[in-house]
Amino acid sequence: MLIPVILSGGAGTRLWPVSREAHPKPFIVLPDGQSLMQKTLLRAAALKPEAILTITNRDYFFITRDAYAEVELTPGVALDYLLEPVGRNTAPAIAAGALRLRDQFGDAATMLVLPSDHLISDVAGFTEAVQAAGELAEQGYLVTFGIAPTGAETGFGYIEADQARKLGGAGLSVRRFVEKPSREKAEEYLASGRYYWNSGMFCFRVGEFLNELARCAPAVSEAVLAAWQATKRNEQPVAIDAEAFARIADISVDYAVMEKAERVAVVPGRFDWSDIGSWQALGDLVPADAAGNRVQGAAVLVDTKDCFVRSEDRLVATLGVENLLVVDTPDALLVADRSRAQDVKSIVQRLKASGHESARLHRTVHRPWGTYTVLEEGPRFKIKRIVVKSGASLSLQYHHRRSEHWVVVSGSARIVNGEREITLAADQSSYIPAGTAHRLANPGEVDCVMIEVQSGDYLGEDDIVRLEDNYGRS
Repeated sequence: MLIPVILSGGAGTRLWPVSREAHPKPFIVLPDGQSLMQKTLLRAAALKPEAILTITNRDYFFITRDAYAEVELTPGVALDYLLEPVGRNTAPAIAAGALRLRDQFGDAATMLVLPSDHLISDVAGFTEAVQAAGELAEQGYLVTFGIAPTGAETGFGYIEADQARKLGGAGLSVRRFVEKPSREKAEEYLASGRYYWNSGMFCFRVGEFLNELARCAPAVSEAVLAAWQATKRNEQPVAIDAEAFARIADISVDYAVMEKAERVAVVPGRFDWSDIGSWQALGDLVPADAAGNRVQGAAVLVDTKDCFVRSEDRLVATLGVENLLVVDTPDALLVADRSRAQDVKSIVQRLKASGHESARLHRTVHRPWGTYTVLEEGPRFKIKRIVVKSGASLSLQYHHRRSEHWVVVSGSARIVNGEREITLAADQSSYIPAGTAHRLANPGEVDCVMIEVQSGDYLGEDDIVRLEDNYGRS
């Protein structure tokens, strides 16, 4: 029995300003209208498994669930979730997933580990490689997938294979894993023909992996097991115990297990693969014009050459430039030399160091109940557009330092305002003074759209005291 396990945790800082901490790379919508997360789910479902397990941060659960709901899956595939309270890298995440699958299917179940942010178009070739990896996993191997390098790439780790030791029809024995190399080393690896890019995809039986984890990284194994034993496993979705999981070391599965395990195989992937690790990679998905320019959105390019321009909601014009990245979002604009695409993460590091909100949030912020968009803000005021999904509700809350005025634009809203509960239709409104307990719910069958006007001497999102919440937020 093969169970795909989708890992979704990385922030994708090299794709800022579209990828941000609260809405990271797996949820970026590609030119064809689907996100990387959705494509990964469909690729996993094409294997016709009994179940698919997604491991993600608890803050991403509702976004993930909504993204999955937008794609059509083969009936009968059970979607299961395992929520991490904090990120602890791939070794603890995969170990927790293995414990979850062992509880459900036993040690003999085979887990196929798939990062949620890879792009693979050749599903048939991918399926063929998975079948070969599954056969090796049945023989007790820990299997990784290697990608034949197409250039001297310095941004990937590499796997050296023993070409003389073939395992089954498609597998090779692994000699060693090597870190991201220098340019000279990468060219040497490419010329040798023995090296593959480390894709970060794995296949192994649950029992073999947990045994090797205990042997190779006993402290990690014990800490994950302790967190699992402290976790309430009869709830849906299963959220790993926060206090115990936070004590686990931050370590990748390569360091913890794969580099030290005894029976490790690599299956060379004969399919196209990209981890969409930079704007250069994402830009390559857009057809180029005669001048080498690639454009997403509204743009006018005059005397412009070899540029990538992405605009979300306004016109971008360029004149007399070349070799630029221009990525425009409602609240942040990136302009960079295309050769520096891998260095965009340094901007995010600087934003985080200064406490700038754009490292974490977009102007439109996703919440379990829907979204809010900041339309305008200034001294003592902020204006938001709030969309509440059918049947959803915000928490019962109050604010110390701000008042709010709600105006319903469309749909209907059931509002708790202090001691009163009222229902508002379009064009009706309610005023909530600071310190008043309030709640907004949508009792209708269509989205409720509202305009919220905040006023007060402090309008930060942390001025929320939640009294009740349907989504487990404190």
